[in-house]
Amino acid sequence: MKDVQDFLKNFQKEMNWDIKGNNYQESRSSMLNNYMLLTTEVGEVAEEFRSIFNNTTKLAEDNNISEEEAFKLAKNINKEKIGKELSDCIAYIIKFANYLEIDLDESFYNKMYEVKMRRNKDAG
Repeated sequence: MKDVQDFLKNFQKEMNWDIKGNNYQESRSSMLNNYMLLTTEVGEVAEEFRSIFNNTTKLAEDNNISEEEAFKLAKNINKEKIGKELSDCIAYIIKFANYLEIDLDESFYNKMYEVKMRRNKDAG
């Protein structure tokens, strides 16, 4: 993840897409704008999922195949678009991490360890 964080830090600066922060109000405005853009991208991921489900139904009916077969085809059809939308989300998340100087490798693995050590409250 370190390589991706470094790449995006340079890329976003080059494109003038980094979070601005000369003062509190500018930082606040830039962070909120980028958060809005992130949520827009998350919505686009949801649209692609919806497209998979709609395509599954249509492919099954049009080709007289099972839902399982149609679902595999629909996932493959939408794979590239979803990959692009997920990449947009990752870019915004990493932008926030870089701005806040968070080492995502360390943060991610610490969080996964924390999750693993939790007791499963649903297991009853």
